[in-house]
Amino acid sequence: MIKFTFPRELRLLTPFDFNHVFQDSFRVGSPFLTLVVRKNNCNHMRLGFAIAKKQVKRAHERNRIKRLAKEYFRHRQHQLPNIDFILMAKQSVIDLDNQQIVETLNKLCQRIITKYEV
Repeated sequence: MIKFTFPRELRLLTPFDFNHVFQDSFRVGSPFLTLVVRKNNCNHMRLGFAIAKKQVKRAHERNRIKRLAKEYFRHRQHQLPNIDFILMAKQSVIDLDNQQIVETLNKLCQRIITKYEV
């Protein structure tokens, strides 16, 4: 049976992990979100957030983006390749509703998957 939990091993937590991804990464972006990705040596994907206060000023807006992204990746963790993802948000993301954020994440992930399948 496949579990759809989101435990600690599926998250980027340490500064070393974030620096490792930022050093040799591939970026996929939209006017609202940017995903920084790098292949990892784990047998699962991992997710981290780098949402700056300068870009998204209010905490409840940053938390909404994080909550939606965690839920998106939690449901698709078994379909995604072994990649580390760092989600970065731009100021214009606060104008989107929840469904539009999920659609944007879906488009970005599809571009990443096609890039890593080739």
